[in-house]
Amino acid sequence: QVQLVESGGGLVQPGGSLRLACAASGFPFSNYVMNWVRQAPGKERELVATITSTGGITNYADSVKGRFTISRDNAENTLYLQMNNLKPEDTAVYYCNAGGNGPSGYWGQGTQVTVSS
Repeated sequence: QVQLVESGGGLVQPGGSLRLACAASGFPFSNYVMNWVRQAPGKERELVATITSTGGITNYADSVKGRFTISRDNAENTLYLQMNNLKPEDTAVYYCNAGGNGPSGYWGQGTQVTVSS
């Protein structure tokens, strides 16, 4: 049974930091490209960051470049997103995704990040 379980979300003030984690099980995590995707209220899902299976290549949305860092621990089957200098516009539900948006992709249940003073 495939599971992606996100954690680490919460309420943070502007300028603050959070570290999201996604624990994966039930599929060969180390073989998959992994993504963090977010969805703000009333908006479409936005691809935030991508990391290749070995972690050698990462890509970021322009809106988070220089503030967010995606990483993975294949020995622990865990994906991370370090978010620094958070802004109110980063408020969204953040989802962990394996393998993209197609029928063979996997999704977590999401974790809420709220940036507000």
